[in-house]
This record gives sequence, C-alpha cells and structure tokens, in this order.
Amino acid sequence: MLTVVQVLGMSSEDEMVACFLSGELSSRRLGQNLRSQLAAAGQAEQLLTHPDLSDAGANSARRALLAATRGYGENRDLFENFPTQVAWTRALLSADEAAGVRYLDYSYWVELSGGSRRPTDAAARIRAGLRAFDVPNEPFVDAARASLTGERFPPLVLVGERQDNLVCLEGHLRLTAYALAGFPTNVECLIGTASAMGRWAK
Repeated sequence: MLTVVQVLGMSSEDEMVACFLSGELSSRRLGQNLRSQLAAAGQAEQLLTHPDLSDAGANSARRALLAATRGYGENRDLFENFPTQVAWTRALLSADEAAGVRYLDYSYWVELSGGSRRPTDAAARIRAGLRAFDVPNEPFVDAARASLTGERFPPLVLVGERQDNLVCLEGHLRLTAYALAGFPTNVECLIGTASAMGRWAK
C-alpha cells in the first residue's frame, strides 16, 4: 500500500492552482501557450513565478488562467469530471511511493509506459530507446540529468480518492525524469483527495 512518507502540512486550492501553473510555465510544450494567455489577460509572469497566496485578486486571476488553458472549474478538457471539493495536502513521497503513482489515462502516457501507466516502466522503455508516437525522449533525459545535479523542480500535483492510490494531474515529465534518474531524492508534491475523485483518476 502506498502511504505518504511525510506530510508537510495542509494545502489549498489556491496553492494547487499556483503550483500547477508554475509547473506548466516551465514546460517546453505548454509554457508558450501559458505566456500568451498571461499576456492576453494583461498579467505579468510574476503572477506565476512569485505567487502571493494571500492576495485574493491574484488567486482569482490564476484560477481564471487555469480555466482558460485547461478548463479548470468548467468541467472540460483536463478537468472534465474533476470534483469541486478536494482536500489538498503538501507531502513528500519516498522513491517507492513515487514509483507507485500512475500517469493519467491519456494515449501518450499509456503508450510511453507500455500500457501500465507507471513511470518506472516508461523509464525502462526510454532507456531502451523506445518512443511514444515518435516523440523525442530528450526532454526526459535532460530533466533526469538536471535532477541528478540537484536542480529543484516544482512540486508534482497528484490526486486520488485516497493517498495510497494516486494519479498524476500535473508533472508527468518531472515524474518520468525522477524515475529515469532512479528517484534520487524524496519527491515533493501536492496531494488532492476526494471521495468523487475516482470519476477523474481512473
């Protein structure tokens, strides 16, 4: 059974939204769209790089940004069937616990992991030179090297009905990089739990 090795404290929806957007801002694939949406909203990048969770206006702006880019709070896109009431916790996962986290049920991640949705299986396939849909694996390799040199990444955002059965909501590349590097450190994350999360975290 997967259990959280160390709970760091309670979190919140506002912290999750800020964490999610920070992770996507650093993504080669998703960061540019986020910057475009920031510009369209007349917001500076500092809204995401230095979030002030005590600022209600800034929290609202970040939620609106996540709604625009990912459908958050609108029951669409990534957040279709996502519960409205979620309890958020900040935690650290051990290597074994992080290895037990599953990818979301999305074609690329299913293919990369050989159908298991497990990051360790994806890492093994990457080491074997296998690609999913012919997408290059270099970003995983680069991020794995960075993790081994001590670079700190934004926390993963993980969800489930309980803390012993988690699916990655945000941070798939980082989770894969940790697996590729052999999970050299405990993995910082935000964990969201809800009894209705099973509709999303299949």
